[in-house]
Order: sequence, then C-alpha cells, then structure tokens
Amino acid sequence: MPEPGRRLCDVGGLSRPAGRAGDVCRPARGAGWGPGPKVKAIECEGGYRVTGVWSFASGGRHATWLGAHCPIYAADASPRRDANGEQLERTMLVRTEDVEWTDIWNTVGLRGTASDQFALDDFFVRADHSITREFERECRENGPLYRMSNHTCYQVGFAGVACGIARSALDNFVDVARNKVPRGMKKTLRDNAVVQSGLAQAEVNLRAARAFLLQSMADIWKDLVAGHSITVAQRMTIRMAATHAIHKAREAVDFAYSTAGATAIFDGHPLERRFRDIHTVTQQLQGRFSHFETVGAWMLGVDADLSFV
Repeated sequence: MPEPGRRLCDVGGLSRPAGRAGDVCRPARGAGWGPGPKVKAIECEGGYRVTGVWSFASGGRHATWLGAHCPIYAADASPRRDANGEQLERTMLVRTEDVEWTDIWNTVGLRGTASDQFALDDFFVRADHSITREFERECRENGPLYRMSNHTCYQVGFAGVACGIARSALDNFVDVARNKVPRGMKKTLRDNAVVQSGLAQAEVNLRAARAFLLQSMADIWKDLVAGHSITVAQRMTIRMAATHAIHKAREAVDFAYSTAGATAIFDGHPLERRFRDIHTVTQQLQGRFSHFETVGAWMLGVDADLSFV
C-alpha cells in the first residue's frame, strides 16, 4: 500500500469504471484531468455525446487518457437530476489522441506542469468509459486509497508541492545569507539579528505546518487501512491542514525572497523561480482562504459547502 506523503495521490482516488474501460487503470497508463465551466454530456444510445473545453490539465500531454468532467443532459437537452434535484455529473474518459490541444500555459510560475487546455466537439464516449466522482457510489476497489475523496488527494498534493518549494527556498536563502553583504552594510546577512530571527520563525512555521498535515493524514490512513471510509470530520481536518501548509509555505518563500534583496530578482536565480511558483500555487483553488471559512462554519454547526472538502 502507498504511504501518506509518498504515492498517495498517484491515481487520484478514482473508482475503476466497469467493463473494458478498466484498462485505463493499468499501471502503465497515465491520466490527466481538468475542469471545464462550459461543457456538457448528452445521453445517447450506448453512452454520451460530449462537447466542451477543459483547462488546467496538468501533465495531460504525457498522459494516455484524459478525464473530462461534465454535467449530464438527457437527449432532449434537459438536465439530468438526482433525487435531491442536483444535476448529475460524470467524468468522461477519453484518449489523448482524440482531443484538440491548445497551448495556454503561459503563466507566472509552475510552468513545468504544462497544464494546457483540451477540447472535444460532439465526441462519443461509451457509457462504461465514464465514472462518478462520488467515490462511494461506484467504487470497485477495496484499498484505502479508494475510500477517500479525490479532493483529499488534490489537497495533500498541492500542499506537498508548496512545502517542497518553501523548503528549497529556505535552503537557497541560507546560501545567500552566508555570502551576501548588502550594499551599505559591513557584515553579511547571516550576521543580522532580524534575519536570524526571521529565518528561525519561517523554519518552525513551515515544519509545524508540514508536520500537522502529515500526522493528520497518517492518522486517517490508519482508519482507511482498517477498512473505514474517510469521514467528513477527517476531510475537514485535511482541508484546513493543507490550506494552512500552503500559506505557511508562501510566508516562508516571501521571507526568503524579500530578505535576499535584489539578488533574488534575476531570471535564473533559485529564489526568483521559487517566488513565482509558490504564488502560482496560492492563486489556485487549493490556496483559497475561503476554505478556512468552510471549516470554521462546519465546526460551529453552520451549513457549510462541502464542494471542495
């Protein structure tokens, strides 16, 4: 079994689709995913006709399969709804050679993810090449990875990237501080008491945030291995721990970048890239401060939106 913090997010907690579509889950396969605000899947004989544009498909150009998440419509174009009146949604699995790619990933940071955009136009997808993201509804695997929300995987994954960026930034900063004598000063940065205190605080905050996330996930993993499914309370814990880790990582990078001065502003300097990368992480969904509002509302017994928990 994968351990928390290692290969936890490799397959995103997805259920295996029925029938021959199961071949998408073979170890040699790769899958890329992306959201799409203006997409649809219309029911037809044997499956769906899928149209739309999906972006943020990280790693998609290296993948064998792509997941196109869609709201479902009946043949007469009316929305398909569940017993609670919510529109049904499914993720369509399509081969990468069947989509049209657009290079959109000209970003401030995280450029290496190549999170480009792909499109389908009235493309037929077999019914057994679609899955639900409601992980308990169609799950056919008994392993612990398949009994937790795909959102949990995203949260831990993004937080891990953020912590890695921050770890590297602080290490880079120590190298700078040992050797740089700021203009107008007589001593190196490392001899400055304010710098020393700031570095120590950045270090402890990063380590504490990372430890909280890993320990929380380790505790939850024990329950999953014992055969339980992840609970809402556990999902809330990971949601706040991951968001907290992302922002403590940002604070650490900001300290290193700002304290290093003009040294850090040039292309090719490690701190310049770390600064761009961490601020691209925080601009995305997983870095929203509103996640704390969700957790706090749930803790207080107020109705909370669990869409991203």
